[in-house]
Amino acid sequence: MRHSFADSLARSHAQAEAPWWLDVYRKAFPGLQSAVCVRNDGWAQRGGIDRVLTLSSGKTLTVDEKVREKDYDDILLETWSDIERRQKGWIQKELACDYIAYAFVPSARCYLLPFQTLRAAWRKNHLNWTARYRRVEADNGSYTTVSVAVPIAALMAALVDAIRVDWASNAEASA
Repeated sequence: MRHSFADSLARSHAQAEAPWWLDVYRKAFPGLQSAVCVRNDGWAQRGGIDRVLTLSSGKTLTVDEKVREKDYDDILLETWSDIERRQKGWIQKELACDYIAYAFVPSARCYLLPFQTLRAAWRKNHLNWTARYRRVEADNGSYTTVSVAVPIAALMAALVDAIRVDWASNAEASA
């Protein structure tokens, strides 16, 4: 399947203005005061920031928004944004966002994935996931994007596992 980057970008920008985003953020973050879109190219956009949320406490949260226009039982983790040029996908990058908001439009469902926890889960499980789960390639004409389709249940279990950190040294652990 060939993708048009321009068409995908246009759909993405149209989804950015969808009124349901505010519903998602109001439900997820009590005290939401504002939700500002970041659409112009620059350091924030390149750092994975699509929206900046401000809470009544003054706390700001940054979100990278991913939208799928069909329901699936998996979440695509982009491993390569351009495999031919070896440009890492968002799961392998050091992004500036706090959350990945991964929305499925038909079911009106969104997963707010803490990015650093998601990255920890990826580091721990990527070899297993890439060997076990479906590889998805998107032919964009002059480049190919590659993702791994991780089942939602497996991803959620890995996130729960990633929030527990054991700090005992090897000597203490074997005693």
